[in-house]
Amino acid sequence: MTLNRAQCEALDRDDPLRPCRDRFLLPPGVLYLDGNSLGALPRGVAERVGATVAQEWGQGLIRSWNSAGWYASPQRAGAKTARLIGAAGHEVTVTDAISINLFKLLVAACRMRPDRKVIVAEAGNFPSDLYVVDSVARLMGCSVRRVAAGQVAAAVDGDTAVATLSEVNFKSAERQDMAAVTAAVHAEGALILWDLAHSSGAVDVQLNRAGADFAIGCGYKFLNGGPGAPGHLFVAERHLTAVDQPLTGWFGHADPFAFTEEFARAEGIRRMLCSTPPMLSMAGYEAALDAYDGVVMAAVEAKARAMGDLLIALFDQRLAPLGCRLESPRDGARRGSHVSIGHDQGYAVMQALIARGVIGDFRAPDVMRFGLTPLYLGYADVFDAVAAVEDVIVRRIYEAPEFQQRHAVT
Repeated sequence: MTLNRAQCEALDRDDPLRPCRDRFLLPPGVLYLDGNSLGALPRGVAERVGATVAQEWGQGLIRSWNSAGWYASPQRAGAKTARLIGAAGHEVTVTDAISINLFKLLVAACRMRPDRKVIVAEAGNFPSDLYVVDSVARLMGCSVRRVAAGQVAAAVDGDTAVATLSEVNFKSAERQDMAAVTAAVHAEGALILWDLAHSSGAVDVQLNRAGADFAIGCGYKFLNGGPGAPGHLFVAERHLTAVDQPLTGWFGHADPFAFTEEFARAEGIRRMLCSTPPMLSMAGYEAALDAYDGVVMAAVEAKARAMGDLLIALFDQRLAPLGCRLESPRDGARRGSHVSIGHDQGYAVMQALIARGVIGDFRAPDVMRFGLTPLYLGYADVFDAVAAVEDVIVRRIYEAPEFQQRHAVT
């Protein structure tokens, strides 16, 4: 049966998450399918950041570390994030960039397994992760064993200190079985570190149910914290006493304002902090999390899966005959909250789409990614996006010189 827009509109009318769309400020005339790279602006965030600047900084000045609660912001934001990733509030903090958090946790994991000298890492993971893994291996005197995500569990052995991989692959959106992989890694006595960059806020992550040791996540993708928003990290409660992270900055000190020259590690998740929190970004991130108030992550995942299934059905009908290739799993249980489509002119096609207000992104060498953010996208949006791709390809609009020119950010 050929799908039509009226059917998609009917799905939108029955969508229990549809009211969440009003929690975001979406530009008119723009169909935004890049929330997997930078989330849209939630209502109230600009005002919250403005108040942080004008009142808390402008009037409160340094007093706001106490009076406005700045000092406690990493733990407060961490507790709000924990609910979305299946963790306890005291196991999560918001701090630093995702790559820095990966470095801290990888070193800590290697220190917890000093007699093991192998790090198993996902080949094809986001390149920044692999760069950090290689650097940690050099620092800790380890070797790196890179294998495909689906082979990580089998690649772990008695020499492995830690395995690290993404739950949802950044390019293909392939999703790993967190519980099964974690159990297999633990069976060999190794630790596991999950990258949730394309999971947090998009799928129903259950870190504690899966028995995960460590995790890192991104604040500016599906969680909508703004460009460069701080990341979040998780340390399972059973490891909070033993974890020894390498960046021993003053905010991770047990008593930072005692100004002692010897480092004394803080208790609990605070020990994962390093330097002063960037309060403008922290304020924006914490306010952005209000968009998830009352939202159950199982419902978010269910809608993301349904939208992905719809996009793939439309792909089969309208895009596959035009030479496009599906680069994401068809099985919704094995797919995160974006769908990737390959085309030999993928970069130019995406540039032509962006020019008409249909915004996705591109990943080399030839993959177009379409983020399916359940809180502010609907089924009719998916239909319109596929129709736009079809039009750009059929009419060869992508051949225009301006769409062939490569920009610094893709």
